[in-house]
Amino acid sequence: MGLFLLLVATILTAPAALAGAIGAVEVGEGEVTVRFDGLVAGASAFLLAGPDRIALDIAGAQAGRGADGAGLVRAVRQGQQGPDIARVVLDLARPALLSDPRFAADGRSLSFRLRPVSADEFARAARAPRTEWQPPAGYRARPPQKRYSVTVPIGRPKPALPLPKIEGPDNGRLPLVVIDAGHGGHDPGAISPHSGRREKDITLALAKAVRDQLVAGGRVRVALTRADDRFLVLEERYGIARRLKADLFISIHADSAENEEARGASIYTLSEVASDREAAKLAARENKANIINGVDLGAHSGDVSSILLDLTQRETMNVASDFARLLQREAGDQVHFRTDAHRFASFVVLKAPDTPSILFETGFISNRDDADFLASKAGQQTIARGIRDAVQIHFARQIAAVAR
Repeated sequence: MGLFLLLVATILTAPAALAGAIGAVEVGEGEVTVRFDGLVAGASAFLLAGPDRIALDIAGAQAGRGADGAGLVRAVRQGQQGPDIARVVLDLARPALLSDPRFAADGRSLSFRLRPVSADEFARAARAPRTEWQPPAGYRARPPQKRYSVTVPIGRPKPALPLPKIEGPDNGRLPLVVIDAGHGGHDPGAISPHSGRREKDITLALAKAVRDQLVAGGRVRVALTRADDRFLVLEERYGIARRLKADLFISIHADSAENEEARGASIYTLSEVASDREAAKLAARENKANIINGVDLGAHSGDVSSILLDLTQRETMNVASDFARLLQREAGDQVHFRTDAHRFASFVVLKAPDTPSILFETGFISNRDDADFLASKAGQQTIARGIRDAVQIHFARQIAAVAR
């Protein structure tokens, strides 16, 4: 049976044949050309703000290497989004919009111009749906075809988890904040090499301290994804926030590093492209919390990546980024933040498409000073007050914006 399932998985996940690869990305002062060594099926583009980027998805292609930028483009990065979609990301030196996109007559290159714009104009454009283009019909790669179809009985779906208690004022019109204590149960998270303290215990204590501060303020309602030492699949965590129709989701964690000198808090918001290699590695490590006995409970199809970057998702991501900056400002006087505190990564737990979400790495449990601060009542109250102030200002701003 195990061999049969392995063969099924191999068949279903085998990558489709790629028609072409990205041979080069040529960046000039005001124009970019993406060249292919074979036919591709099409292309689409969308914008991402904070930091400002242009993302190109090339259907029927394989990613190549990144490159240095020039002019309005600071750098070029590439990656594979799925078996038949390559992504090219242009990190912009200043806000700019894509214009005059055109495939060559033989379909072997895509060119477009870059037009510098203001930050406000770029932010507005980043909220628009992606745009799509296709090569000339005679020079267009055929979409990959499925070669196999396998049906496997998987049984009845499990019932949804009971929803947690909502605490605070009995007023459904007040905003709802869901606090997620990272890890739990058989998953201890990071463990301090100095004291043996476990991340799952620290995050639960912090989540309860935040809940108490918010409830005492009386301006929002609060729910915890877990109030005890239990394991939750990552999708269940943000799924609770979605089912409760939460207005804000805060996942609390404690970082770790091989370098015990590394310290400081950081705040992550969702991006399909990580802000740096370290952020990508951290997201990969946290996302593996769904893997139990070698079975990935959180596997997604390639379609999910596209869904996450539709208009609603990108608006949600912008709201989350605004809150991340506000949290750093409000807590920064008492909590030590890293220099590059606001970071971007593709954390599974942040992928609720309609709930602004952040992941707060409150410090390094691998650092003696950070670990002592996070485990102390004084440190937990300090962090909780910073989150409370940021939450209250965040929703006050939203109310004021609606009133205008």
